Amino acid sequence: MTALGIFWWVIFPYVCLTLLVAGSVWRWRTDQFGWTSRTSTLHEHKLLRWGSPLFHYGILFVAAGHVLGLLIPKSWTEAVGMPQTFYHLMATVAGVSAGTATVIGLLLLVYRRYTVKGVRHATTRNDVFMYVLLSLPVALGMTATVLHQVLGGEHGYDYRETISPWLRGILTFRPDASLMSDVPLAFQLHVIAAFLLFAVWPFTRLVHFFSAPVAYPTRPYIVYRRRDAAEPVRRPNRGWEPVPGSTPVEPVASRGRQTDL
Repeated sequence: MTALGIFWWVIFPYVCLTLLVAGSVWRWRTDQFGWTSRTSTLHEHKLLRWGSPLFHYGILFVAAGHVLGLLIPKSWTEAVGMPQTFYHLMATVAGVSAGTATVIGLLLLVYRRYTVKGVRHATTRNDVFMYVLLSLPVALGMTATVLHQVLGGEHGYDYRETISPWLRGILTFRPDASLMSDVPLAFQLHVIAAFLLFAVWPFTRLVHFFSAPVAYPTRPYIVYRRRDAAEPVRRPNRGWEPVPGSTPVEPVASRGRQTDL
């Protein structure tokens, strides 16, 4: 294995995972008020109503598929009688469906961010950087799926023989860089882009992913009321206002010397 291969498939993943864990702890300890997605619902909600569910549900199913496909050994599925042909068909159909929803949702969110004036003005350079690094693994993953799974024949590319054991080796501190040497380029770029996203994750708005909205379905609605334009706005009076039901106290004149308490 070359030194470049050792860097990409051993050193680089551990650097990214270290930044993910340490950066998340640092962000939580120093910036809990910034641990948010900075919602922009008040600026526009029609595009958000479609783009947000498509992206979030799509990416959750994509993540679940990666966990099942990469962390569960091939021998386990074979032990329960699942042949490679059936697994490939199931993984490809589910992956393409979830990936398509993710791509459409992401495109809608990006379009909304750059066409809605209020959302565009609220976009920071960090947001632009995050969107670029988020789009890379999504685009590369869809490219690899289409080239090597959809158009790759009946069995497609069996990543469970190479990428899966390599990733499990990384997570169990037994890395084997040689497993990635013959992996197609599209999958290699997808893996590198994913780890790069993990490295910058704690320093972007993506940290809200770690805050699962468990109580969201039972949370009461936030009510926004619009003021009637015909109703005049009362100007606040200067000084103190009497408390309702109290007796006003008349000022008492005194010839003596005034003292501030």
